[in-house]
Amino acid sequence: MQPNVILNNGVKMPILGLGIYAPGEKNEVRHAVSYALEVGYRLLDTASIYQNEEEVGQGFKDSGLAREEVFITSKVWRDEQGYDQTLRAYENSLKRLQTDYIDLYLIHWPVRHQLKETWQALETLYAEKRVRAIGVSNYYEMHLKELFEYATVVPAVNQFEFSPFMYVPEVVNYCIDHSIQPEGYAPLVRGEKARHPVLVEIAKKHRKSTYQVLIRWSMQHNVITIPKSVNPERIKANFDVWDFELSPMEMDALNQLHDGTRVADDPMTYV
Repeated sequence: MQPNVILNNGVKMPILGLGIYAPGEKNEVRHAVSYALEVGYRLLDTASIYQNEEEVGQGFKDSGLAREEVFITSKVWRDEQGYDQTLRAYENSLKRLQTDYIDLYLIHWPVRHQLKETWQALETLYAEKRVRAIGVSNYYEMHLKELFEYATVVPAVNQFEFSPFMYVPEVVNYCIDHSIQPEGYAPLVRGEKARHPVLVEIAKKHRKSTYQVLIRWSMQHNVITIPKSVNPERIKANFDVWDFELSPMEMDALNQLHDGTRVADDPMTYV
């Protein structure tokens, strides 16, 4: 398992990162980010709607790492979309993150009447080299097909919910076939499936937690994986997934667990 993937424009992106919650209390996210970077994470995933970009930026500064050592993703929210609005949203995210550029900027959800203008704004940012890569989030095949009608830049990444219980190989394969890197959020299903007997059995065999098995499953599908946590012990454990490998039989057993469980909206309601 390589620690990085290469995006369609040659940019290197870590395959495992920290997904970041909306803050529960002041400095919670700041401390989580700083600790995650100390543990070894190099990918941070945030968004304007999470209202934590300031603390993400502070946590990064606390780490003492050089800017080029950390890959930062943010996203434009639904009510920020449109051409001019998206450009303003990007500027606001830069200020909150206290950085000169964002590595990956995504459309958070496909807002029907503004998709084209929003994507054109991202293409402008990319053309001006103000962002290293652009992409989308919560896009399924129909959304991507529509995007291809007007896009002049192929999205580098598509981020969507991905776990054995929300296993969407058709979306993964469509992305791969079109040189788009899949990225999965909510790999831990917010703990809802932690005691599933198939997970428990596989975890016991590898002397790992069921959460670690879920993360490894996603990574072995070559999907960038961003488990969320602000708990130091969990942050560390979620990164401790490099020393074991799920067998083809175990991967197949986990693939069979799909039952439609979602923790976020269904992208197909955005049609």
